[in-house]
Amino acid sequence: MAQEGYVKTEINESIATIEFYHPASNSLPGHLLAALAESITEAGKNDDTKVIILKSAGDRAFCAGASFDELIAIDDEATGKAFFSGFANVINAARKCPKLIIGRVQGKAVGGGVGMASAADYCLATKFAAVKLSELAVGIGPFVVGPAVERKIGTSSMSQLAINATEWRSAEWAAQKGLYAEIFDDAEALDEGVSALANKLANSNPEAMRMLKEIFWQGTDHWDELLMERAAMSGTLVLSDFTRNAINAFKSR
Repeated sequence: MAQEGYVKTEINESIATIEFYHPASNSLPGHLLAALAESITEAGKNDDTKVIILKSAGDRAFCAGASFDELIAIDDEATGKAFFSGFANVINAARKCPKLIIGRVQGKAVGGGVGMASAADYCLATKFAAVKLSELAVGIGPFVVGPAVERKIGTSSMSQLAINATEWRSAEWAAQKGLYAEIFDDAEALDEGVSALANKLANSNPEAMRMLKEIFWQGTDHWDELLMERAAMSGTLVLSDFTRNAINAFKSR
């Protein structure tokens, strides 16, 4: 199980903690994306849950984005759209979840990982949680995660990440742009911060939090269709010789 990764949910005192893991720096193949979207949806429906923590296992990698092994295996547009729809489904699950989601970002976030952090309602991170949208560097673009990232940090900052696709931006940069609410020195301090906030929210009015979340996400009702359109764009691009060569070159580094 650990070799293929996992998604697991634990509920304690009205706080649901959803943790994902994959041995390749917490990259996310299709089966984990599906499990993650389902776990977020189920936690949102669970009356025993008032707030959700989204986290990954391990130390310095929050999420490395898409699985390169699955990317290079895509051989038709339908398969490509289906793969990129996985990230769309996770973002939409977080968007539509009636519970507030706290993102715990303990390490670097790449591509889809930045999208997941952006889809959280409140993100806390360590100083090691640098970000990068590397999609253009491998011949595609951050089309699926783009709306979530742009909503969180603005068009200018998102475009900087998307265009300069090989440069890491520091956790401090991400905090200045609004992706992270607070930066901690290490994972232990991060966990204390996440726990303190989660416990405050677990004792807050669930209906008030639900209504707040609806307000925060106003104007995104079209994302079900939009993100699928974006997934199709990526699914087409990933078939090009340029992209295949770029992914293989990236993998061989």
